[in-house]
Amino acid sequence: MTLQLTAEEQEGLEACASYLGISTQDAARQAIREYIERFDNRARVAGATDLILSAHADAIKRLSQ
Repeated sequence: MTLQLTAEEQEGLEACASYLGISTQDAARQAIREYIERFDNRARVAGATDLILSAHADAIKRLSQ
């Protein structure tokens, strides 16, 4: 995979990597892993919300009146 970054993104990545004492590739991989983890968490929360709303739709409707 080839990832095209803007100059600003490349500079930011290099600064982060330097601060962490790791390569830019490792910094990018870590950022991607963290992004995926946040996305997975949001997806689980959304799924749980849908389940609760569907299971308790009548009670939620009565409470909103």
